[in-house]
Amino acid sequence: MGRRVMQIGWCLALSFLGESLLVGGRFALGAEPAGPSRNSRPNIVFILADDLGYGDLGCFGQKKIRTPNLDQLAKEGMRLTQHYSGNAVCAPSRCVLMTGRHPGHAFIRNNRETKPEGQYPIPANTVTLGKLLQKQGYVTGAFGKWGLGGPESEGRPLQQGINRFFGFNCQAVAHNFYPTYLWDDEKRFPLRNPQFPAHQPKLPEGADPRSPASYAGYVGPDYSADIITEQALKFVRDHKDQPFFLYVPTTIPHLALQAPEDALKEYAGQFPDDPPYVGGRGYLPHRTPRAAYAAMVTRMDRHVGQIVSQIRELGLDDQTIYVFSSDNGPLYDKLGGTDCEFFESAGPLRGRKGSLYEGGFREPTIVRWKGHIPAGTIGDRVTGFEDWLPTLLDLIGASNAIPSGLDGISFAPALLGKNQAERPFLYREFPGYGGQVSLRMGDWKGVVQNLIPQGKRAAQPWKIELYNLKTDIGETTDVAAKHPEIVARIDQLMREQHTPSAEFPFPALDKR
Repeated sequence: MGRRVMQIGWCLALSFLGESLLVGGRFALGAEPAGPSRNSRPNIVFILADDLGYGDLGCFGQKKIRTPNLDQLAKEGMRLTQHYSGNAVCAPSRCVLMTGRHPGHAFIRNNRETKPEGQYPIPANTVTLGKLLQKQGYVTGAFGKWGLGGPESEGRPLQQGINRFFGFNCQAVAHNFYPTYLWDDEKRFPLRNPQFPAHQPKLPEGADPRSPASYAGYVGPDYSADIITEQALKFVRDHKDQPFFLYVPTTIPHLALQAPEDALKEYAGQFPDDPPYVGGRGYLPHRTPRAAYAAMVTRMDRHVGQIVSQIRELGLDDQTIYVFSSDNGPLYDKLGGTDCEFFESAGPLRGRKGSLYEGGFREPTIVRWKGHIPAGTIGDRVTGFEDWLPTLLDLIGASNAIPSGLDGISFAPALLGKNQAERPFLYREFPGYGGQVSLRMGDWKGVVQNLIPQGKRAAQPWKIELYNLKTDIGETTDVAAKHPEIVARIDQLMREQHTPSAEFPFPALDKR
């Protein structure tokens, strides 16, 4: 099948030269930038998993799933053990990452699908990481799931600082790893897969749940994650002579449980107690659901290895900053056949996707930049997705290009092995899953739950739960009654950090 990549013309390249600010090829924090020659700026590779838990990687304690490439990346770089995604579900988390604004100020604050395809769009004038890197001479590419505006909206990737896009625009379409098409910039790229919905009730009556033939209708010849990775590799080859920002928001391991046969063979027979998932809890049935989840994570790890190998073969490894993280925590209650309890996907953390307890948004995060970030180290500073925009600009020597008014704080000094003061606080709010607010302040974590009516349950009154994460990482013991002064300070900060949103109202906060 044909592949195509947007080319950056000489006029655009010259304009990048004029806008770049680094002098002398220095990487010092706050250094003034120069032009976009290969020797002046490091590349940035940011890989974002989808619904991956804190404990799903070997380097973060996983025992059953193999992730050798990510484990190696961690050995050569730094593991961030207290890093938080932008929110507890996909779209608002990505908005925080791309804009440097926490959920109390960000434009997108919950998932919201639009018709005929896509999610509620960020506005045309949004200042994004992609736009800022373009101004610093970077060619930018996004390969995977976008989720910040449909194909015809002002939030679509090519309008938001992305030069080259390939993958899923819509989160709902991305529920199927064997879709009939992907987006190639702003055109549909047809795949050879048969059309079938990614949400089905159960196996047909009479189908043998142990027979592979019963599941043959849920696969196709073109596994989307593999094809998207091919395009990401091509982007690297095409732009090896200029600094690039490669953003890979993979759809793995989000449901549905689907993996190519060769990936499943890697885990064949390794989980003897792996009963078929015949449906009834959403998404697609699968004959060996535990093996499928493990195979998907290992497949993602292989994609990471392919990207690192490609960059190494081009002689760019030492000139590349790698970041790996996840958009939110793992799934819950065996949804779609998953068994995150079996894999201990959340590690020691309480909560899952959709929750502002730790398991819902503390993520396994790795940063590697050879010769700059100390190898084999652990970063325990509290950081969040809003911090990446200023941090990456800082690392490439463009701190003077960091916009004012952000919630993000550069933690480049901490990454480079220098002392840095702890973050004053980290704030999250989420009007979904019953309505929640959280704020971390040092080792203290305040959480408010059930602020919005849900089903037959009425909204609950404002009540802050308090946990000491240093001694109670699992958030098992609410100590609010013992520390009223800490609760009062957290309550004040929560009030100050929320700005009402007409698009995503949160009455319990808006009226405070």
